Amino acid sequence: MIHRLKMPLTDEQIRSIKIKDTVLLSGRLYTARDAAHKKLIALLDSKQELPFDIKGQGIYYTGPCPPKDGMPIGSCGPTTSGRMDAYTPRLLDIGLKVMIGKGTRSKDVIESMRKNSAVYLAATGGAGALIANCVINSRIIAFEELLSEAITEIEVVNMPLICTIDSDGNSLYK
Repeated sequence: MIHRLKMPLTDEQIRSIKIKDTVLLSGRLYTARDAAHKKLIALLDSKQELPFDIKGQGIYYTGPCPPKDGMPIGSCGPTTSGRMDAYTPRLLDIGLKVMIGKGTRSKDVIESMRKNSAVYLAATGGAGALIANCVINSRIIAFEELLSEAITEIEVVNMPLICTIDSDGNSLYK
């Protein structure tokens, strides 16, 4: 099945996405890798606000390259999602709904996805330049000192993704 969806997604939309489904995603996403995730958790631990409202949102695990002239972003292929697994259940508990990356997820993350009605979508590794063509706006919103690992707000149109773990915990990797 092919889903054409716009962020933020509702629980009903999330539950309609099943493993092997194609998702053409549009709307606002946030980029963050492990260094940014560590800082997000530190903010939560110190009872500070996150730099964006995570409820109903999606995080794309990528570290974008600098953009070429006239482009909103450089190549932005997915990074290995397992590096974020230690931080992910806490973010899911406060409202994260969509994660985009590549590779498997831990048992704890999958259980948290089931509990919180979230979905894990895979972007094609090695296709960072193609994915960059789906990005129409980009701006760093937090942790600029992390350079390419800073949190960037991006706006995408028809970003091609595959559901690899659905909100029922079904995994394409099994």
